[in-house]
Amino acid sequence: MSDNRWNRRDFIQGLGATAFLGTTLSSCAINANRSPQGLSEEALGIQPVVDSKTLEKQNITVGYVPVNDCAPFAVAWKKGFFRKYGLNVTLNREASWATSRDGIVFGRLDASPVVCGAVTNARTGAEGARHAPLSAAMTIHRHGNALTMNKAMWESGLRPWKEYNGNLQEFGKDFRNYFQKLDIEKRVWAVVLSSAIYEYFVRYLIASTGVVPDEEFRIIIVPPPQMLVNMRIGAMQAYMVAEPWNSRAISGNEGIGFTFAQGREIWQGHPDRLLAVMESFIDKNPKTYRSLVKAMIEACQYCSDPKNREEVAKIISDRSFTGAKPKLTRPGIVGEYNYGGFDNQPRIVNAPETTIFFDYPTNLATIENDHSTFLWQSQSLWLMTQSARWGQIKEIPKNPEEIIKKAWRTDLYREIANEMGIACPKDDYKIEPAAAFIDNKAFDPSDPVGYLKSFDIRANRPLSFFMS
Repeated sequence: MSDNRWNRRDFIQGLGATAFLGTTLSSCAINANRSPQGLSEEALGIQPVVDSKTLEKQNITVGYVPVNDCAPFAVAWKKGFFRKYGLNVTLNREASWATSRDGIVFGRLDASPVVCGAVTNARTGAEGARHAPLSAAMTIHRHGNALTMNKAMWESGLRPWKEYNGNLQEFGKDFRNYFQKLDIEKRVWAVVLSSAIYEYFVRYLIASTGVVPDEEFRIIIVPPPQMLVNMRIGAMQAYMVAEPWNSRAISGNEGIGFTFAQGREIWQGHPDRLLAVMESFIDKNPKTYRSLVKAMIEACQYCSDPKNREEVAKIISDRSFTGAKPKLTRPGIVGEYNYGGFDNQPRIVNAPETTIFFDYPTNLATIENDHSTFLWQSQSLWLMTQSARWGQIKEIPKNPEEIIKKAWRTDLYREIANEMGIACPKDDYKIEPAAAFIDNKAFDPSDPVGYLKSFDIRANRPLSFFMS
C-alpha cells in the first residue's frame, strides 16, 4: 500500500479505535441516571385501552439515543401512549448507535431505534454489523439529519448544496479544489456507525465528485455527542449526524461549521431510524410487540402534527433526552432550518419535510395511503446495494427479497396499522425517481445488480479519477 492511500484494513482499524474512544467518552457523560424515571403526570392520567395482564411481557426496556429523533419515544413516555397500550416501559438512554443496536442483540434492551441499514446488515453479516436476526416493522422518522462541514471548507469556497442549484459538477470542482490541498491525514469525515445510511450518503456524495472513498478518504465512527468536540480539535473536517448536532455547530458553537446539505437533499424521502427488536421477541411476545408498535405509531402521529411541533421541540430539550436548548432542537422539528455560514447572510429554509414523523408534505405524498412509518422493502434493497458497492458484503445475495422480508416486516405493520384504522400502500417495492437523488440517478429495485454496476466508483474494481 502506498503512503497516501488507505485500504479496508486501515479503514476498519480507524473505525474500531474511534468507536472505542467515542463510546468511552460518551459513557462517561451519558448514563442511565439521565434516563426519564417513572411515569409523567400526564401518563398517569391516561386510561389504558389494553389490559396489561393480556400481554406476554408488560415490563419492557426500550433504548433511545439523545438526538432529535428520540422525539417519538419522549412523547410516548410523557403523553402516556405506552401506558395506553398496556405497557410499562423503562426508557434507557444509550451512549451511541452501536450500543443501541447491540443492546437489542445481547438482550439488554427489548427494543430500540437503530440506523436503517443495521437491521438488514445484521442479517447479511455486513462488515461493521453483528450477525443477528434483527427485525423492524416501522420507521421512527425520515430525514432530520445533515452533513456539517468545518470553517476551512467554507473558506476554501464550498457553500451549502442549495446554493449550487443542483449543479453537481460545480460542487465537485469546488470540493476537489479544497480536497487536493488537504494533507492526506486530514482527509477524515465522521459518521455515527458503520453501515449506517449516513456512511452511505457520505460515500455516495464524495464518489459523485470523482474522489474514491477508502483510497483517498477516511471515514471514522463518532457517537453524536462527541461530534462537535472532535470537529473543534480538528479530528475531522466534516460529519453527518441527526439534529440537533448540526444546529449546535451553527447556533450553539459559532465558528465551528455550517450545514452543507440535509440528508433529504441527497435522497429525498429516505428512511432514517427504525424501531428494531430481535425476531424472537416478536415470536415470543406478539401481543406485547403489537402494543409497542401502536404506541410508537401514535407518538409519531403526535410529533407529525404541526400544532404539536413547538411542544415536541421543548419536550426533547429536557436533560433526559437531548439536553439541548429548544433553539437547537426546534429547527429540525419545526422546519425552520438554518444552514449557517460565515458571511452573516441568512440561510433559513422553511420546509415541513425537514423531519417527517408520519404525514408526508403534499409534494412528497405521491403514493396512495403512504406515510412515513410505513417501510418500503425496496429501500432496504437500496441500502443493500450500497453495502455491496463498498465491499461490506461480497455481492448482493441471490435471495435479497427473502432476507429483506424477514428484516423489514411490512406484513406485521399492515396488520397492526389496520387494527388502528390506518390504510397502507399495497406494494412493498417502488421505484425511487431520479429527482429524489442528488446525482439524478433513479433506483429500480427490479435490477439491483445492474444498478450497482452502473457506478463507476465502487469496491473491487480498477478505478481512475482525477483531481483538478
